[in-house]
Amino acid sequence: MSARAKRYTIHVVDVFTERPLAGNQLAVVLDAEGIPAQAMQRIAKEMNLSETTFVLAPEGAGNAARVRIFTPGSELPFAGHPTIGTAWVLFTQGLVPGGALEFALEEGVGPVHVRGEHWAGGVRFWMTHPKVSFGEVVSDRAAAAAALGLSEDQLVPDVPIQVASTGLPHVYVALKDAKAIDAAVSEKERLGKVFREGVFLFAPRGENQLYSRMFAPHVADIYEDPATGSASGPLGAFAVKYGLVKRSSTVSIVSEQGTKMGRQSFVHIELAYPRQGDFPSRIEVGGSVVPTLTGELAGGWEDQDRVTQ
Repeated sequence: MSARAKRYTIHVVDVFTERPLAGNQLAVVLDAEGIPAQAMQRIAKEMNLSETTFVLAPEGAGNAARVRIFTPGSELPFAGHPTIGTAWVLFTQGLVPGGALEFALEEGVGPVHVRGEHWAGGVRFWMTHPKVSFGEVVSDRAAAAAALGLSEDQLVPDVPIQVASTGLPHVYVALKDAKAIDAAVSEKERLGKVFREGVFLFAPRGENQLYSRMFAPHVADIYEDPATGSASGPLGAFAVKYGLVKRSSTVSIVSEQGTKMGRQSFVHIELAYPRQGDFPSRIEVGGSVVPTLTGELAGGWEDQDRVTQ
């Protein structure tokens, strides 16, 4: 490696938690101009976290940054905890113009608006989701349950197994209780035979409280995700649509996720509803961020066009 090779600052943070070594890990590479996409993918694989983000100069006037999001296996157009975590890193490092608490990050789905709020533990960030859409219904409920290592009678009756999305689709499976959620098994081959999207399991756990897990080994090599912000916005809309959370003009939900895998997370969901219609007029997902590591990523490989396999 050349002695003059650029070095990149990298922050590792835990998202959707108020304590370190919980929540969902994220690596944020700052000032990533000059890193080609192939190298970004290799870095994400090297980090081996559910996502790694790369911060670039914004293309649109008034936006704080452009952000590219990579799992160890592919690039994503949008994701929740990378948006929240990257926003927090930019703000706490003084990299948001004017120190603004509200700004936009350019992602593959377009500008994603975030806002920060001060609270006793520091600054909590919220992201605004694009409009929610509801898609395909999985009609074979017995096969869907079996793919999760469950029986059909553990599903909530009269609630469809259905795809929903605000940019990154997931299929939502409502189960009767937390015991059924914890009994589910993430197995790549079985899930891939029934589902094309990541599978989000949830159960009501008290008023406006949900207990959740997310499996995606068949689409992103993620056997379980500790906290899935991109799925939590549609989760709130799905739960309200099918009567698992009571509808009102403003709905506040907390989704506990990652507990089974030892990385307990709390994802806050805020929905606003017009007087008529099934679709919320506003969806926000928020949470706390805890720093765990700061370091330097050695450069010198930016001009490599390909890697020998």
